[in-house]
Amino acid sequence: MLGKAVWRQEDDPPVDWTPGGEASGRRIARAIALQALYEADVIGHPAGPAAERLAKNAGLRRRDAGFAVRLARSVEERRGKLDARIAGLAPAWPIDQIAAVDRNILRLAIVELEYIGETPGKVVVDEAVELAKLFGSEASQKFVNGVLGTVLG
Repeated sequence: MLGKAVWRQEDDPPVDWTPGGEASGRRIARAIALQALYEADVIGHPAGPAAERLAKNAGLRRRDAGFAVRLARSVEERRGKLDARIAGLAPAWPIDQIAAVDRNILRLAIVELEYIGETPGKVVVDEAVELAKLFGSEASQKFVNGVLGTVLG
């Protein structure tokens, strides 16, 4: 998923995801956590070690790599609770019918909002919407923004 540049849409300029590029270390850490969670969801690998490997391969600073791993492990530890929370927030969409990318963006954002709590809620939602723009479908950003808007109330 990560490389020299990742495209948002065909007509949007690329975002530089390399360490030191325009995307912040925390944004890259969130993207790495998302990759690890997606891998865990689709392939069944544990998310924590996957996040460690991906962070190392991306050359993240120790602090940002630690944040990525912490996010991935926090989601993994609370997956059942997070899925129940998402089911309550989006009752029209059974959790297994939500696209894997969207489902993991929501898990990631909710764990950061409700369990980690270091970052202001609006920032967490904005970051989740950016991940949805980059890695999700055309409808992802609206879906993610709507669900997380309900969390912020």
